Amino acid sequence: MAQLPYLAVIVDLDRTLLRTDKTVSDYTLEVLQAWREAGAFLLAATARPERAITEYRDLIGFHAATTLNGARTVTPDSVYENTIDTEDAVSILEQLLRQEGAVISVEAENGIYANSDIPVWHPAVIDDIGMLPRREKIYKILASHPDMPPEQIAVDLPENVYSTVADKKLRQYMSKAATKWRGIRQMLENVNVETEKAVYFGDDNDDAEPIRRCGYGVAVKNALDHIKEIADEITESNDEDGVARALDRLWPRK
Repeated sequence: MAQLPYLAVIVDLDRTLLRTDKTVSDYTLEVLQAWREAGAFLLAATARPERAITEYRDLIGFHAATTLNGARTVTPDSVYENTIDTEDAVSILEQLLRQEGAVISVEAENGIYANSDIPVWHPAVIDDIGMLPRREKIYKILASHPDMPPEQIAVDLPENVYSTVADKKLRQYMSKAATKWRGIRQMLENVNVETEKAVYFGDDNDDAEPIRRCGYGVAVKNALDHIKEIADEITESNDEDGVARALDRLWPRK
């Protein structure tokens, strides 16, 4: 059997590796297992918090994961954190709270909090969310509004904070030190793999830099158009085992 073309397989989870129903097919598990047994490191790069990837970590056997878009990266022997400065987080929350109807959630040191219930996430709803940064480390702030697209949610950004749109419906705010690419570099350094020997799979805005910078960048068919434009390959969609099919083309097992 031919030698592996890449030594690290890095995957985004939602809308990339995971199917729409949040499952992973037996075929995809088989392919990932074959790469792992051949010596590749399997790494996750996701917007999800660590608590929300446990079942996939155990199912797939990820060696390491960068979570919350790079705000927290966990390897077998290290944890790297890139949090929002306390005063910066307070400023952002104050501005969001002045926008009537805004739904605000915060990924913090002890879990997720919100100013109103968000059924899919089950946050702790608190009245004083604006003061949360004075009690806990803040990894990420998210906002949406029922009457406006996320691009129109206006905040004067502190110098050390950046903002992106996720999943076409959420505005997210993070420290400039927290990016998927930074988390990926930390994972690759931990396993001693050069970026040129890594293949990356993604679909959304925060996948652009990893797709450009890794040795081989793959977009699933359901990715945003500008992500597909910069990818080395466009594979099948997340519901068509796109990650596994691309890996089988890169390294045929038979």
